[in-house]
Amino acid sequence: MGVSKGVFSILYLNLFFFNPSSSSLILSSKELSEIPINFLKFAKKSEVFDWMVGVRRRLHENPELGYEEFETSKLIREELDKMGISYKYPVAVTGVIGSIGSGKPPFVAIRADMDALPLQEKVEWDHKSKNPGKMHACGHDAHVAMLLGAAKILQENRELIKGTVLLVFQPAEEGGGGAKKMIDAGALENVEAIFGLHVASHVPLAEVETRSGPLLAGSGFFESVISGKGGHAAIPQHSIDPILAASNVIVSLQHLVSREADPLDSQVVTVAKFQGGGAFNVIPDSVTIGGTFRAFSKESLIQLKQRIEEVT
Repeated sequence: MGVSKGVFSILYLNLFFFNPSSSSLILSSKELSEIPINFLKFAKKSEVFDWMVGVRRRLHENPELGYEEFETSKLIREELDKMGISYKYPVAVTGVIGSIGSGKPPFVAIRADMDALPLQEKVEWDHKSKNPGKMHACGHDAHVAMLLGAAKILQENRELIKGTVLLVFQPAEEGGGGAKKMIDAGALENVEAIFGLHVASHVPLAEVETRSGPLLAGSGFFESVISGKGGHAAIPQHSIDPILAASNVIVSLQHLVSREADPLDSQVVTVAKFQGGGAFNVIPDSVTIGGTFRAFSKESLIQLKQRIEEVT
């Protein structure tokens, strides 16, 4: 927490405390300390709070998958237009980058992802997804609403900003490589730091969690088709059973974390997909398994990828 707090303090001072053309202070310590208090008061106004809730519900009702977030982008642009915030669009197909401040250094970015998941929402409530097979099940609707809320607060206090805050609305976080496409498109050019939050159901309302070092893991996914020789279940000796082979692969994959990874280096390998066969008495020709792997360091992620291939 010390590292995160320290970095935030430095950027906070840069954005609100110093004049970029000189080293003179333009706000007193008392005035500076009142800024977050005033921000919070503004955010708690009923018209601001209710507006944010409304934005989130509109997004939840209309989820879109990666690189298909056209209506989501449209909603974001409409809200930025209402606030008088300039932006670039499209960036990486559907991405939006807003800008508040002087247009000069220091540049600090705040990021939210926009895409939904290919899931059917089964909970019945007033704002259930209207798009069959698509759902904001990972909280990206909340993330977009949060960033628009931050935009409203910053725009309301734009005269205090002595640098530039970029509002990065990123597409395709769910396996589509949207972050890389945004970076390749220049989204983080000259940016000294970028902040992003993620909602978490286990965190009590009105609390925020952080820590020093990595907080969320990098992830990859894998899929393997294991081929054998199909046949009748009553005469397995005439078949090469891919289900048995796949089962051994799955058990072996669990050893990558339990017996090969450093216990102090958190890693996860999860097989979440097993498809094969269509009858209880027929050994299939092949089965498909798939899943994800996660780690906090690039080195561990590369090692897991290599070992998953070798084990399979």
